[in-house]
Amino acid sequence: MKLDPITFLLNKNYELSKKFILVGGNETTLMEKICSSIIARQQSNGADLSRIEQIEDVRVERGLFNNKNIFFGKNIKDLNEDNLNRIKNLDGTFVFYQENTAKTKKFKKIFINDRDSCLIDCYNLDRDSKIKIFNEFLKSSKKIIEEDIYWMIVEKLEDKYVFLEKSIQKILNL
Repeated sequence: MKLDPITFLLNKNYELSKKFILVGGNETTLMEKICSSIIARQQSNGADLSRIEQIEDVRVERGLFNNKNIFFGKNIKDLNEDNLNRIKNLDGTFVFYQENTAKTKKFKKIFINDRDSCLIDCYNLDRDSKIKIFNEFLKSSKKIIEEDIYWMIVEKLEDKYVFLEKSIQKILNL
């Protein structure tokens, strides 16, 4: 399954109930925002976070009151189909942050085709994504902007998520 990162971020109630989640791409600020959002949503449901450096490091420990685990790995070197199959039966959700390399294309196909997996591809924001994000910020802050100014702002907004978000906050504070 492939999921649009902007749809996921803007829909605060979106339940991502997949075993494996690959956050990939080359727009690192958006990738970081997606990962932190996934982790925060899981932790608000009672999950314990474990950071892993290799898939072989994965150990499931059950707490006294908690049976949910979320494992987060950044640029895992031993990420492959065999290792994913090895941990498939373990309890927990696995979030992998992988910047684009020559190898990631092969991993992305695995995550798209597997029913227990999800791919969230993060690239520089296009005009439509900027419009969606800007509209959501305007709606949530109950602000109204004249049409000419609106389109001028949309054209000037950054294509990196974190900079776009900060620019919109500055605009709304004016």
